[in-house]
Amino acid sequence: MPTRTAAQRRAEASTAYDAYLAECPARQLLDSIADKWVSLAVNALADGPQRYSEMQRRLASVSQKMLTQTLRQLERDGLVSRTVTPAVPVRVTYELTPLGRSLLPVMRTIKDWAERHMDEVQAARVAYDSPS
Repeated sequence: MPTRTAAQRRAEASTAYDAYLAECPARQLLDSIADKWVSLAVNALADGPQRYSEMQRRLASVSQKMLTQTLRQLERDGLVSRTVTPAVPVRVTYELTPLGRSLLPVMRTIKDWAERHMDEVQAARVAYDSPS
């Protein structure tokens, strides 16, 4: 059997990703980006870099703990960059990376779809919840 480089092994493994398998890295990423706070945070960062406090105001009802966890996960996945500017007080901004920007059209489409079809969904919920 011929020897393969690490890059070749990674390329072969990447074609074997199957998000239907629980242990697949693609499944884990899909679980992460499907989170409501991730979707809202990515959409909020579409307009450019924002400070933590701006994000918290924009994402109404997000707790400090959840926003911190969400931003850390996005940073870990390479979707968001965190920049610390030395000042008094220290200034921290968050911004979508090129990888994060590539996800933006998908997230924006889902957000727009939800806003556009909410009346229909609410009508369906009422019909479903009504006693027959």
